[in-house]
Amino acid sequence: MTKRFSSSSKSADSGRHTKNTRRKKTSQPIGPVKSFSIQGLTHEAKGVARVDGKVTFIAGALPTETVKAQVVKSNRRYDEAKLIAIEQASQHRVEPACPHYHECGGCSFQHLTIEQQRVAKKQWLQGQLRKVCSPEDITLLTDAALGYRRRARLAVRMVAGKLLLGFRGKSSQEITVIENCIVLTPQLQHTFGALKAALIDEPIANEIADKLGHIELLEDDKGVSVLLRLTDNISADVKSKWQDWAELQQLELYWQQAGQDKAEASQQARRFYQIQDFTLSYHPQDFIQVNAAMNAKMVAQAMDWLAPNKDDVVLDLFCGVGNFSLPLAKHAKQVVGVEVQESMVQAGVANAKANQLINLSFVAADLTQATNKDITSLGVTKVLLDPPRAGAFEFLPSLIKLKPKHILYVSCDASTLARDAEYLLENRYKVKKAGMMDMFPQTAHLETMLLFSL
Repeated sequence: MTKRFSSSSKSADSGRHTKNTRRKKTSQPIGPVKSFSIQGLTHEAKGVARVDGKVTFIAGALPTETVKAQVVKSNRRYDEAKLIAIEQASQHRVEPACPHYHECGGCSFQHLTIEQQRVAKKQWLQGQLRKVCSPEDITLLTDAALGYRRRARLAVRMVAGKLLLGFRGKSSQEITVIENCIVLTPQLQHTFGALKAALIDEPIANEIADKLGHIELLEDDKGVSVLLRLTDNISADVKSKWQDWAELQQLELYWQQAGQDKAEASQQARRFYQIQDFTLSYHPQDFIQVNAAMNAKMVAQAMDWLAPNKDDVVLDLFCGVGNFSLPLAKHAKQVVGVEVQESMVQAGVANAKANQLINLSFVAADLTQATNKDITSLGVTKVLLDPPRAGAFEFLPSLIKLKPKHILYVSCDASTLARDAEYLLENRYKVKKAGMMDMFPQTAHLETMLLFSL
């Protein structure tokens, strides 16, 4: 049976606001509609076909399928084609649960069963780590497939007197207006509906709609909050009406004024979440893992794999506000967290004090620069690092000079992890454990954990 696909070029929001309002040019067909047999799948959920030795990538197509597609971009080594119709569907294809799936840029895997999503991700990860560890050694950590995301950034824009609220589109900066997002936690889904009604249907929106840069939704153990980033000043009366709305919705409202790097948040207004036996306080715009259930499982696995004990001095690199640091300090002799953002270091210090951990300290340092002397003199026995997507390559020479017996590497980018892992292997470390963590179901993203030992 042939299934037709919409040719809509609407777009959605991944959460990053931009002032660029130009419409993205739609890719024009440069060849006839042809039949393709799909043999593989990229980590971005693009089907892979091979015709006369040349690869063609087709977004939305799945392995084993036969599809009709039209090339819209051609390079020397590969083509990109637009899916027109499915002639023979995969047994693993499902109808996306979200009605905005084909336009919204937030998810890329909803047309595939959750089980096969994880198979595809794991196969891709195995390919990235093929020089590092055996495929059968990679374990899998999972949780709920929907309703897990506790943080989101909404795009907002006035166009011809109409307010658009939603997410950026697939490969676009345009906004796809959404009715709901089923990846958000149930409470944030409710809050999104209330916010949408207030902005579009209620009188309180009149003096603020064209002064919004973006909106951030957040749920943690303190409850729900909404952060409004302003591009211009608003009156005290309008602000008071929004505060009344927030009280009615039983949520906390934060304001990021035009020109401010961060919203103002007093100590009393700071957020918090619990991990194991600890409560971590943080600014509403500080980084935390968006999947609370998976974060708890990830931290538990990290403690199990690294196994800190009372003889260990542990270095927690890229530590944030202490997500791993505090649980580590419960078992280790001493823990030092290192983070480049001074505000998060201060939050870590406050968290250590509030949780009565006298063996935990924090240092502000740029880990792309020379090693801090205070770190090198600690006698470090174990290291945990959780760097951003760029990885930790610049710091690795300094790290191996410390000669820790064990290194636990948590990564959100498998390609930079593979690069860094090969460096560690070249310097006598061996991979003892490897695991994939499906932190972001329905998307192409994943987290990986590798344990290295001398």
